[in-house]
Amino acid sequence: MEIDGGLAIKVETENWQTFARISALRLGELVHRIGGDQDRYLVVQRIPDIPDVFAQVWHEEGGDYRLEHRLGEDDFLGTNLTDPGRVADLLTGWARQEAGWDSGVVWEPVDLGPREGAPELPDEVREKVEERVRTRLRCGYDSRKVLAEIAEDHLVDGDERPVSSAQAWRLVNRLWLERLAEQETWEGVTDPERLTRAFETLEASGITARENFACCRGCGLAEIGAEREGARGFVFFHQQVTEHAADGYGLALHYGGFDESAQTTTAVGHEVVTTLTAAGLSTEWDGNPDKAIEVTSLTWHKRLVG
Repeated sequence: MEIDGGLAIKVETENWQTFARISALRLGELVHRIGGDQDRYLVVQRIPDIPDVFAQVWHEEGGDYRLEHRLGEDDFLGTNLTDPGRVADLLTGWARQEAGWDSGVVWEPVDLGPREGAPELPDEVREKVEERVRTRLRCGYDSRKVLAEIAEDHLVDGDERPVSSAQAWRLVNRLWLERLAEQETWEGVTDPERLTRAFETLEASGITARENFACCRGCGLAEIGAEREGARGFVFFHQQVTEHAADGYGLALHYGGFDESAQTTTAVGHEVVTTLTAAGLSTEWDGNPDKAIEVTSLTWHKRLVG
């Protein structure tokens, strides 16, 4: 499967780089690259991420390429190859979900080792954790790993940890799959996708544009300068605002000029409003540089990536 010319995958490398919706050519380049210190593997997931479905490659300079793929809890297979081009072709076939992509090589089962037990959570614990995870799922920005950490830590009280890692993962995977089924019913371009396109346009025009950035307005304003990279201004919305939008309310955008002048801030505000309007979104703003721009009448259908 491919999205806008790119494979419907996300790739993470050992040196903390992340690549999403890349071309088959770029995937091949990443396979050929690995092998050096702190850059010996890559993990490939689908977009959207599906529990227990991924592929990965490990390679140290001078050695074979270890290619593995998993499909479900019990189906985990691996093979050793010497040709990075062959590895890249297999990964591309996997990404495109081509029939017979895995033929022509000898696969062997990968030992998963013992599994941690995950007894059912008490109802009062499960309901509280589910509520928090569902909120973050509606926001749409967290990976399953982050959500599992949230689920495990949500009710921690001192040394008391009512949710184990295994219980957190099981709960998150169940709710994640429910959300994936729900988003299959969404048609066309969603409001969050319109917002992302608008932010990409603003970024290209010299305005640092960040979604779901920092925990609150104060932290966002304190941290946005590190994202400047030559831009003349900025716009962002923070995580608390994302939750408000996911709950059916509008979205408050904070913006400004990096020269901290009212004139630049006002100019950035007008450019943000113009770009959002062109993307098909509604806004409320009276031109006052001290007031946030409100994106109104949103239907927050944020598709999961993972």
